[in-house]
Amino acid sequence: MPNCLLTPSPLPYELPDFAAIGLSDFREAIEAGLTDHLREIDAVATTADPPTFENTIEALERAGDLLDRATTVFSALLSADGSDEMRAYDVELAPILSQHRSSFLLHPGLWRRIEDLYTRRAEMDLTDEQAYVLHRHWITRRNAGAGLDAAARAEVRRLNARIATLQSEFENRLIADTNDGAVVFESADELDGLTEEELGSCAEAARARGLDGRYLVNLLNFTNHPYLASLTRRDSRKRIFDAQRARGHRGNRWDTSTIVLELVDLRAQLARLFGYPNHVARKVADETARTPEAIEQLVYPMAGPARRNADAELARLQAEADRDAAEHGLPPFAVEAWDWSYYAELVRAREFALDTTSLRPWFEYNRVLIDGVFHAATELYGITFTERHDLRGYHPDVRVFEVADEDGSPLGLFLHDVYTRDSKRGGAWMNNLVDQSHLLGRRPVVCNNLNVPKPRADEPTLLTLDNVRTMFHEFGHALHGLFSDTTYPSVSGTATGRDFVEFPSQVNEMWVMWPEVLDHYARHHVTGEPLPAPVVQQLRASQQFNEGFATSEYLAAALLDQEWHKIAAGTQVDDVDAFEASALHRVGLDNPVIPPRYSTCYFAHTFGGGYDGAYYSYIWSEVLDADTVEWFKEHGGLTRENGRRFRGELLSRGRSREPLDSYRAFRGRDAEVRPLLARRGLLEE
Repeated sequence: MPNCLLTPSPLPYELPDFAAIGLSDFREAIEAGLTDHLREIDAVATTADPPTFENTIEALERAGDLLDRATTVFSALLSADGSDEMRAYDVELAPILSQHRSSFLLHPGLWRRIEDLYTRRAEMDLTDEQAYVLHRHWITRRNAGAGLDAAARAEVRRLNARIATLQSEFENRLIADTNDGAVVFESADELDGLTEEELGSCAEAARARGLDGRYLVNLLNFTNHPYLASLTRRDSRKRIFDAQRARGHRGNRWDTSTIVLELVDLRAQLARLFGYPNHVARKVADETARTPEAIEQLVYPMAGPARRNADAELARLQAEADRDAAEHGLPPFAVEAWDWSYYAELVRAREFALDTTSLRPWFEYNRVLIDGVFHAATELYGITFTERHDLRGYHPDVRVFEVADEDGSPLGLFLHDVYTRDSKRGGAWMNNLVDQSHLLGRRPVVCNNLNVPKPRADEPTLLTLDNVRTMFHEFGHALHGLFSDTTYPSVSGTATGRDFVEFPSQVNEMWVMWPEVLDHYARHHVTGEPLPAPVVQQLRASQQFNEGFATSEYLAAALLDQEWHKIAAGTQVDDVDAFEASALHRVGLDNPVIPPRYSTCYFAHTFGGGYDGAYYSYIWSEVLDADTVEWFKEHGGLTRENGRRFRGELLSRGRSREPLDSYRAFRGRDAEVRPLLARRGLLEE
């Protein structure tokens, strides 16, 4: 069969024809794409015509189409349904793509033409978007080292290639160790506290690995497994917790610690080449934060109040554990990290008459998606969704929806992939399969991935409240991609800075508990009865419950990332665990009962690449989010007028202008931090 990646897909919206794509197709298409893109780059760089926006910037925006198509589909499949062969190819491919990107960004001929245009930008008749796209091309190349001498550019290429290889290897080792570390239990008694559906999922996972009659608990990417909230046996909680924490550590078959140490040093070397004191300084120079000092002023001071709140929460949990031990005739014990979630739920039940683990029957997956996530988007933006059973995703579990705009015109495609599997990396994420672009005449195709255990075929998929929040969160990213209305693909959709891109997704979480949305989707999957009003009241009353824990574990990871990437080049670090312990002590979050949300050796956000030096982004953009939620409350909430404003000034803009300019255009001013501090209980009494 001909390789369908070599030309744009004939399917609606250029949805990739996943059924027809194999590994050999990726190899052929990527190799051809690399060759084509180099030819296109050279054509732009060597033309005798004087540089214009059209023959330089616009030509570069059109270039590399085949390579972008092939690598985008490969990356999406690798993350969501990757094979061992694909992972091996990814390790092989990473330095090749890195070298190619360096060739693109560091090309002397391109740099001369772009710099010439940039110096004459005030004289050119450019639209606002064109002027900003020119600025992005210039500053991206300047920050990549295009202005360095030849020897320095060669060193940048070498370092980038090695970094890309190591990041790919980190991801692949972590996936392998996460799969290998799954915990096997011999009997259901060891998993007392799980629901019948959860036990069924564990039994099914065991059967899939040839372990009939036993129960397999698959590991997830973060530290605290959701089963820890309901398992009654401390030994079972500890086994799962220890397995989660052991991933990637020294002595494991899939040890990542040596990768971490080399990555940190290589990133520091790159920063030094560019004249920055450390990787964080280089990383955030093109983010909204701009400097490490800004992060230190806003984020670091939150650690103290978070620790204070967590200490108060621990005292309540310890009292609950003491009562529990006395009731069961057991000797008293100190609450450990693997106990926190379990006793937090008991305290929540005692103080708020609320057991969140019992709410799953009201959160059936399809109803949450259709009557919750989609319903809120329809009410706010007027868009509608039609499932396309005739279109196929990359796995049988993937659902495909066509999205229509408020006036009925086609907007794009949305793919949803909810279930965990061994071939999928951990966590939840959004990715684009096709970027919106008026220049290329393309509408967006976006995908959301989660990792919910798949029940047996005869059982419903019942979600936790955290799962529900994650669905709304990731769909906020999807809306950012679907609503993109830019001419140039390089600034389309979610192509914003790391410390801005989480903002729209966090805003979308507000609809989880919005009365008319909650009442629409939170219905018992058997009876259809709404979530009882007293439960809803208690959910709202308990919104700050356990916030000390949640803020502490997030900040511990965010500041750990900062500390790793503030290391100067040449600094000797030999022991990953010792450095982590020292860093957490320095920032005041060395609490053994609340380890970081991601410990170093399984911190894929930062050592798999993307959020290195930038994991602070979630709480940084939450400042914008909390301030925006206040605006929606002040202006009537879930109204079409509010949706049009938020979409028009923010979601549709991509990075076609400075992100904070988009925020100011929407809000009328800069964001204020007080709403975030109040939300997280970080204001002083």
